[in-house]
Amino acid sequence: MGKNRQVCEDSRVGSESDESLLKEGKGKRLWKKVKYQLVEYHSLPAFLRDNEFILGHYRSEWPLKQVFLSIFTIHNETLNVWTHLIGFFLFLALTIYTAMKVPKVVDLHTLPHFADVLKKADLHKLHAELLACLPSLPNMPDLNRLREELTNAFASMDLLRSPSTWHIVELLTNCLPERLFHGNHTDVSVLHSMKEDVVNMIAPLMLRPITRWPFYAFLGGAMFCLLASSTCHLLSCHSERLSYIMLRFDYAGIAALIATSFYPPVYYSFMCNPFFCNLYLGFITILGIGTILVSLLPVFQKPEYRKIRASLFFGMGMSGVAPIFHKLILFRNRPEALYTTGYEILMGVFYGIGALIYATRIPERWMPGKFDIAGHSHQLFHVLVVAGAYTHYCAGLVYLRWRDLEGC
Repeated sequence: MGKNRQVCEDSRVGSESDESLLKEGKGKRLWKKVKYQLVEYHSLPAFLRDNEFILGHYRSEWPLKQVFLSIFTIHNETLNVWTHLIGFFLFLALTIYTAMKVPKVVDLHTLPHFADVLKKADLHKLHAELLACLPSLPNMPDLNRLREELTNAFASMDLLRSPSTWHIVELLTNCLPERLFHGNHTDVSVLHSMKEDVVNMIAPLMLRPITRWPFYAFLGGAMFCLLASSTCHLLSCHSERLSYIMLRFDYAGIAALIATSFYPPVYYSFMCNPFFCNLYLGFITILGIGTILVSLLPVFQKPEYRKIRASLFFGMGMSGVAPIFHKLILFRNRPEALYTTGYEILMGVFYGIGALIYATRIPERWMPGKFDIAGHSHQLFHVLVVAGAYTHYCAGLVYLRWRDLEGC
């Protein structure tokens, strides 16, 4: 009897213990669920209060694991993270493409400049290459037509009146032996392929690609800026210390993008004038370093200094007006100067509108709480930054083609 009572009591105690553990487990899970819930602006610690017009959907002091995982969840920083993260991968792809394709690809539009670049050709190497003939010869059904086109095209150019030059023309037109004729019909696509073979065969011997470091400096600055910004928006909610570090990382990225954006236009515009080239490059580099140092000051990150931050970066960008005007004066008759200036003006418009939207907090200031997840000013600013950087990339391609063909 006593034994049965003891067993019942032990069973009851065990049941109560299990129930207690179950309640404790549920409590912990509930606490975690509440702890990692998105909160409203008024619940934030002071270091996370930046935009009073975004009222909710904030992450606040989450552990790093949850912070990293939040890249795949919806909150008011989701699009801030992804707009620049996608931009980073876009510019990474452009960098790889540029490294692989830009120095090597020469299209038929370079033929009108043949007379100019021919002056710099290595005639002995060109002679050897032409003797080896062209890769698409076995597939050419009407070589005679190609010979006539090449003869007429080069004869109409203002080539140097020298035996070596005309010897090259002779080689080009006589590189098509009669024994490979297969009939009198013409395959236009094969003929076009043959002409491309001619251009791409002789181009590496005549074109000495200009140095790419200013262009890659810009691409590196763009990738650094976009990745720094994306990382900052993802991790800043973890703690005040990490937020402090990430914000300075972000400001340094902006300064790096603006400074390196000047490298391609300045270098390729003034590469034949070392004094102005070094003057402009040195000035913008010093200005960029100075801006990064100023951004390290604790007072620089306070919300009330938002307009000062925007003005500083905007002023840094406007410092590029001088070399652009100088370029237009030097090369006012060159279409490349006009094309690149058009791209640079468009880039400035994108950056300027982005800085204005960032400083004025439009549109969320008009309808607080309505743009918490999507459409607020910082997201629009991010999209405009990527658009401006891509526009500058297009301008850089024009500079490379121009200087590859003509040098100084």
